Amino acid sequence: MSANPLLSIEGLTASVDEKTILHNVNLNVAAGETHVLMGPNGAGKSTLGHLVMGDPVYTVNDGRIVFDGQDITELTTDKRSRAGLFLSFQAPVEIPGVPLSSFLRASIAGRPGLEMKGKEFRRRVKELAAELNMDTAYLNRELGVGFSGGEKKKVEMLQLLLLQPKLAILDETDSGLDVDALSTVSHGMDAYRKSCDGSMLIITHNTRILEHLDVDRVHVMVKGHIVREDDASLIPWIDKNGFETFEREAAEQRTQAEAAAVEQQA
Repeated sequence: MSANPLLSIEGLTASVDEKTILHNVNLNVAAGETHVLMGPNGAGKSTLGHLVMGDPVYTVNDGRIVFDGQDITELTTDKRSRAGLFLSFQAPVEIPGVPLSSFLRASIAGRPGLEMKGKEFRRRVKELAAELNMDTAYLNRELGVGFSGGEKKKVEMLQLLLLQPKLAILDETDSGLDVDALSTVSHGMDAYRKSCDGSMLIITHNTRILEHLDVDRVHVMVKGHIVREDDASLIPWIDKNGFETFEREAAEQRTQAEAAAVEQQA
């Protein structure tokens, strides 16, 4: 691990509607690394991704988020994006009236090194669409409208390859995909890594999408706590045994902590 990680989440405690969701989370991702955040449904994995991206729905109660040497805890989402962060969604939104090509053109506007003239932009987007086996006719359609789940995920991979962020947070990118779409998404992730040596934080509870990736570190989250960290060897263990062991250990730790608190107050 680099002495100065690209992303450093330090003691992050966060809530929504006054309910604490994340508890003292610490997680580092170095430049060029691929990390995986796993855990059962409702563990807080997506919450962490949205917090790193600056979703105002959530409140940071303690801790901080440092990205590329800058404390971004108070930055707005657009500034985090321009700093080099990218977040894909479990369920990408539909925006009627906005052609995909116009959306992509707007997304690179004002970004150093990414601005292109009309012909260059169209050529680049068509090249990326071909790499993802994506019909270029989709570029003229309204963003997400009438797209299947797999097509929406392909569009997100297209954005990823076009923007080339320093860190891509991919939230349940494999959710609901068939084998062909999953293969395309995996190819897009690999192409992103090779094109700019970008870092990835992949949020998932399914090991399928990880089969063809070189993973540097695995983090397991249960009920808003990071309960285990290890190298990629943890993935096949989880595939075989699931998350029950981690949930049981987390429950035991909570019971011990509550007992210690009661004893301290006595």
